Amino acid sequence: MSNSSHMPVKVIRSAKRKRTVAARLNAGVLEVRIPGWMNKREEDDAVADMLQRVTKRTVSQRTSDEQLAQRAQELNVKVLDNKAQVGSIRWVSNQNTRWGSTSIATGDIRISDRLQKVPDYVLDSVIVHELTHTFIPGHS
Repeated sequence: MSNSSHMPVKVIRSAKRKRTVAARLNAGVLEVRIPGWMNKREEDDAVADMLQRVTKRTVSQRTSDEQLAQRAQELNVKVLDNKAQVGSIRWVSNQNTRWGSTSIATGDIRISDRLQKVPDYVLDSVIVHELTHTFIPGHS
């Protein structure tokens, strides 16, 4: 059920499936559907290919700082009634002990790039938390 990547995988063999391989995410598990005739090497190749495709698609959905800024603006309007005063928001790779940080003086927000592969609701909660720091400093 698992593999060397961080995403759990469930392989589903089907006698009805003749040639194609398909995959979908279901509750955080990558379900890979393969023809029943495939041997172990072909199965491993199919799973690796599907993992690569899903990972590439997931990461490409959130790679740019511009997309992050757009998401932050949407959340600011929707959740915080546009109260946050954002100077900038961007991904950073040097935060290993925290998910995000905010400079209260400038409104600059930094989000750890470790969050690029998490579900949207997790990223959204970190963004809202950091946006809130632009008008409510501290954690009291």
